[in-house]
Amino acid sequence: MTGFRIRNPDYEAEARASFAAQAMMTELGVEIEALAPGAITLSMPFNTRFTQQHGFLHGAVPSSVLDTACGFAAYTLMPPGSGVLTVEYKVSMLAPAKGERFRFEGRVVKPGRTLIFTEGEAFAIAEGVEKRISTLTATMMVVTDREDVKG
Repeated sequence: MTGFRIRNPDYEAEARASFAAQAMMTELGVEIEALAPGAITLSMPFNTRFTQQHGFLHGAVPSSVLDTACGFAAYTLMPPGSGVLTVEYKVSMLAPAKGERFRFEGRVVKPGRTLIFTEGEAFAIAEGVEKRISTLTATMMVVTDREDVKG
């Protein structure tokens, strides 16, 4: 993504370090595929440990990963020493989360000094075919001057 003001020249290293500290993303097997100012792509393999009673990936999983993707897309545009927290989000489930792998894209729609507006999409991948399974819109908050919220 271009056109966004980069406020932290070390955004990539800091975002990757902060992401690596997320125990939930590690447990889910989520990895960063791509990272750029205002955008991130995450991926994860299917795992039966995270399914609901019909064998689909539980809806909380793509919702959580999309929230994380949008948060880190926003974080790439924040000043050094900032932290990111979600203010609100809305998720729409478009199709059952059934696939061998999943891809999650988060992107900034409008950055601000305090609030950053984002969107995300989740895709299931099965036999080389991608299907959009959910979307998310979220508002992220730039947090400064708090020792308990860094990254």
